[in-house]
Amino acid sequence: MGWRPGLPEILLILAIVLLLFGPGRIVKIANELGSSIKAFRDGLQKKDDSEEDKPQDETKK
Repeated sequence: MGWRPGLPEILLILAIVLLLFGPGRIVKIANELGSSIKAFRDGLQKKDDSEEDKPQDETKK
């Protein structure tokens, strides 16, 4: 059915990525990705908080 990579394949992919981008660039990408995920979660939390603060509308007539 589907192909699932094992440990040797994952290590090979990581080695290729390291060669292509270099260690400094990988750290920068990981940092930016972490910041993006944090901002996304904060945005979701902020949206949930604002929805809880709104009073429930009465049924429309």
